[in-house]
Amino acid sequence: MKLCIAEKPSVARDIAKVLGATMPKQGYMEGNGYCVTWTFGHLCTLKEPHDYGPQFKSWNLFSLPIIPNSFGIKLIPNKGVENQFKVIEKLVEECDEVINCGDAGQEGELIQRWVLQKAKCNKPIQRLWISSLTEEAIKEGFATLKPADDYKNLYLAGNARAIGDWLLGINATRLFTKKFGGNKAVLSIGRVQTPTLAMLVQRQKEIDAFTTEEYWELKTKYRDVIFNAAIDRLKTLERAEKGLEYLKVNPFEIVSFEIKEGKEKNPRLFDLTGLQVEANKKYGYSAENTLNYIQSLYEKKHVTYPRVDTTYLSESLYPKIEGILQKMYPYQELIAPLLEAPIPKSKAVFDDSKVTDHHAIIPTEVPPSQNLSREEKLIYDLIAKRFIAVFYPECKISNTLVEGKVGTIPFKTSGRQVLEPGWRAVYAKEPKEESTDKDKEKEKEEEQTIPEFVVGETGPHDPMIHQGKTTPPKPYTEATLLRAMETAGKQVEDEELREMLKNNGIGRPSTRANIIETLFKRKYIEKKRKNLIATQTGIQLIDTIEDELLKSPELTGEWESKLRKIEKGEYEANLFKEELIQMVTELTDKVVYGKGKVITLQEEEKEVVKEKKKREPAQKKELQSWEETKCPKCKEHNLIKGKTAVGCSDFKNCGFKITFEIFGKKLTDKQLMDLVLKGKSSKLKGFNAHPESIAEGVLALGDDFQVQLN
Repeated sequence: MKLCIAEKPSVARDIAKVLGATMPKQGYMEGNGYCVTWTFGHLCTLKEPHDYGPQFKSWNLFSLPIIPNSFGIKLIPNKGVENQFKVIEKLVEECDEVINCGDAGQEGELIQRWVLQKAKCNKPIQRLWISSLTEEAIKEGFATLKPADDYKNLYLAGNARAIGDWLLGINATRLFTKKFGGNKAVLSIGRVQTPTLAMLVQRQKEIDAFTTEEYWELKTKYRDVIFNAAIDRLKTLERAEKGLEYLKVNPFEIVSFEIKEGKEKNPRLFDLTGLQVEANKKYGYSAENTLNYIQSLYEKKHVTYPRVDTTYLSESLYPKIEGILQKMYPYQELIAPLLEAPIPKSKAVFDDSKVTDHHAIIPTEVPPSQNLSREEKLIYDLIAKRFIAVFYPECKISNTLVEGKVGTIPFKTSGRQVLEPGWRAVYAKEPKEESTDKDKEKEKEEEQTIPEFVVGETGPHDPMIHQGKTTPPKPYTEATLLRAMETAGKQVEDEELREMLKNNGIGRPSTRANIIETLFKRKYIEKKRKNLIATQTGIQLIDTIEDELLKSPELTGEWESKLRKIEKGEYEANLFKEELIQMVTELTDKVVYGKGKVITLQEEEKEVVKEKKKREPAQKKELQSWEETKCPKCKEHNLIKGKTAVGCSDFKNCGFKITFEIFGKKLTDKQLMDLVLKGKSSKLKGFNAHPESIAEGVLALGDDFQVQLN
């Protein structure tokens, strides 16, 4: 028997269906010589300090740094996890071969390897490596299974990352909390989290220290075209008025007139960060929400694997492109011109040297269904239009540059005209993004129609003074912060240069959203409209950390680069661990024997301590998903969560469901889960639509599995 282990129940069902393993069992599916089981994401985690000795249970400055001789793993303490692990352990013992069907990325590899390690697996292991969950992709993947050894370095990199985060997170958090927390709160330090916060604090300080200054510029209108004086901004109104007087008594003369035709390159396909940036700019979605929407689209088979950091496709995909385009029915109007000729095979799209484990995010041949949420439709639309746009011709433009002078003062202006829209036609019907007043002014000047000028022509003109104010640096938004994380804080507009800097970015595409969310949870940053603002606590925490290693995006980027080298087999995982141990040891000595001060915390942050100390239970709650919960009525199938109710996945035959709102009260996931698992809820208030006007009581499942209020 061959045992397939997927990362979650829904993926296991897709795989089981393709393999013909259709007989449901407790915790797995069976049939056709296969057993298909699943994890719920992480079943195992690195052991905690107290697992290495009771002396580490309490936080003591002088027991730091905590450095285990060898790092161990343990099951996450949760009943559902323990039960599922027993199923996997039993199947591993009984099977002839294991096929690792985990998520095809570093984290997915780590999750599966830890589980197999914990289950003491000594059976041959193969690896399923696929970029989408369509039936065709799964079949292809099983036809070309890879030896597990091909992905050993991927696991070593994931393991090194986890150990590095543990060493720094556990030790630095305890160190700074005991030294500077004043026994009031946990001060959370992380390998990626802290340099990210440092970038936000640095920007905040630049904004706070900024002094607005007024300036004046000279402009003039000649033949209905606005020209700007090509001189430094004037610091006083007096100088501007003198300049204006000079302009009034001298005619305007054209010095040069040039029209250059150029091209605007097509946009790149999306990697995860690019998609999160675009969704934040366009719809205000947080990085985490975008990741959730794209993950859902992936699991519904509409798009390819999302946790990627390349904007290229492998050359082997080229023959499939036409078929995918033909299946994108809602976009046929835009696609029809493309299908009139062979799809272009450009190096800007297809390049094997730029593709590692996965290619850029693109649609699959499974067109979007009607049951997508509004957000999923919008995210799919971004991906679909970008996919179409890369195969359109380049946009042809004409840039007109005009230089003039009034006496000795030089003037210039420019205009831009689209000659052939090319790929821009894909976005023609979309509303324009909102611009700032400054940008609007610039756009207005760029879009002005420039007549034919002749060098040497002169004539009267209408000079004027424009008054402006210097503006502070812009606060980070999630979009600009994600870009800064990707390039370790460097401001990079050029796509190709950005691509080169990705290896030294901080965090991975799949973890950056979580890092930003952690900073919100810790109350180190807050959101004002779209802007991310560092709180006083966040600023004080960064000011307290004197060690540049902890807060430097460049140095964290270097660690990230080493982790990528481990992945490629170019760097030793043990060497990375030794370097971090040395750093943590030096940091501990410096802080323990250095000066102490207490970070003052805002009122609401006292809740953070509770949140931190209760982290394990919160993790347990998250783990019990509806997909791993058995239907209490038929006891055969698992439950699924819809838009208005939770119900049996075999609802047609079983008929079990519980709506989110009962007798006028909206229930939380916890209250619904209690009803399913225990058959009743705790005592609840707020029922305002009961036929007998009962306002409070205990909800219970009756013998007929209908909900009653007692």
